[in-house]
Amino acid sequence: MKIAGLDIGTTGCKLTVFDEHGAQLGKAYRDYPVKRAVGGHEMDISTMMGSVYAVIREMAEQYPDIAGIGVTSFGETFIMTDAAGNPLHPAMLYTDPRGAEECAELAEKLGADRIAEITGLAPHEMYSISKMMWLKKHEPEVFRKAARVHLIEDYVVWHLTGRAQIDYSLATRTMAFDIHTLTWSAEVFAAAGIDPSLMSEPVPTGTSAGTVTEDAAARTGLQKDCIIVSVSHDQVAAAVGAGAFDGAVAVDGAGTVECLTPVYDSIPDIPVMSKGYFSVVPYVVPGKYVAYAFSYTGGALIQWCVETLAKKEAELAAAEGIPVNTYLENAYLSAHGEEPSGLLVLPHFAGAATPYMDTGSRGAILGMTTATTVADIYRACMEGVVYEMRLNYEALAGSGIHFQKLHATGGGARSKVWMQMKADVLNLPITALATVDAGTVGSAMLTGIATGLFRDLEDAASHMVQETETYYPRSEMHEKYRKVYARYRGVYEAVRPLV
Repeated sequence: MKIAGLDIGTTGCKLTVFDEHGAQLGKAYRDYPVKRAVGGHEMDISTMMGSVYAVIREMAEQYPDIAGIGVTSFGETFIMTDAAGNPLHPAMLYTDPRGAEECAELAEKLGADRIAEITGLAPHEMYSISKMMWLKKHEPEVFRKAARVHLIEDYVVWHLTGRAQIDYSLATRTMAFDIHTLTWSAEVFAAAGIDPSLMSEPVPTGTSAGTVTEDAAARTGLQKDCIIVSVSHDQVAAAVGAGAFDGAVAVDGAGTVECLTPVYDSIPDIPVMSKGYFSVVPYVVPGKYVAYAFSYTGGALIQWCVETLAKKEAELAAAEGIPVNTYLENAYLSAHGEEPSGLLVLPHFAGAATPYMDTGSRGAILGMTTATTVADIYRACMEGVVYEMRLNYEALAGSGIHFQKLHATGGGARSKVWMQMKADVLNLPITALATVDAGTVGSAMLTGIATGLFRDLEDAASHMVQETETYYPRSEMHEKYRKVYARYRGVYEAVRPLV
């Protein structure tokens, strides 16, 4: 018996197959283009769906006994379709600038506080409802023909099973879902002028949508009794895959984006969350919620530093047979030990995420001299990402968080230097997990539960969540970083008026 997790991202999708013991067997990946222009950021849903069919077929040919596939996806992006499921327009990505005026109109009608109270989200044009309003206003013929509105997870589930259902966590990304009643908000849809009957049925995270249709089986090579599961928004799947099931544990997603995901044992303080643009999201455990505190440039900033500045160091690392990241870490340690770099890096190289949500903010490197090396800048970039984590941690302090440790996933969790730095700066123990891709693991865990392979979350975690090493905070290093962080807190306000 095999289970699989399908993870659909902005630029590509992958299907990972696991055996009944939770061991990874194989993985297939396909990418697809996105179109980014000044006036809009779009993707072709038909091309994406073709890639989904391709990765499933590739794995089904190797593992014909796949019993279930869990579907998780990125958020916000939606597609209006006709009754047959054919897309009526290119899908707008969350970064698409359209919808800003409509979001402001919605906030004026209902009030920003009321929207946050209902949906758990501070109003922002990234969310789906604003862009639906834009389509209705600017492309009325498309809107008139619409029989359904899908986000990505439920679009794929519908094409595989014929059932229109969306899990609670992804539904929240519309800014039109009531996180208290776990239903579409009639109040928000009425103010937006959108019929909520266009939307898929909200269901709990990890709900089976049934077996694949004959057409989907023919397209993918899956057996007709293969179950498809509506898993979640990708960040929720990552929290599940990290084994974070209560408020004592938060997740550090150390990937391209740096994301801190705390778990709340009850609904958090909405005004505090709204002030920092933190989402409040229903979790897989009934009555519990998660939040997203994130920086657009986590690992992406480290990659930029390596690719842009460390070309010579990459050659030297290759000659030594070690990764360039390891070479730069070692070079810094040889020169300075574990002392903070003294540089201040504002990691807003792709804009600022929480607690600012300021897409106009820009990155900065402060404090350089003629003696500054690439290794110094590399270390400072690592520090900047962690200081931004600390900033978000403090912004969440009044919301009811009480986590005592972090579970780290993603490529960044492999860096012992970075993990120790995070423990020291946050003054919390942090445990690195074996899996880089916690979202796929979480998707497979929930699929295993839906197919009867695992009894519950704890059973699934015992098979699929593997801890590697725990890093504990050191008081002397925490004090050193605290002094630098006190200066870092003023960098955004100092730099923002200049850019």
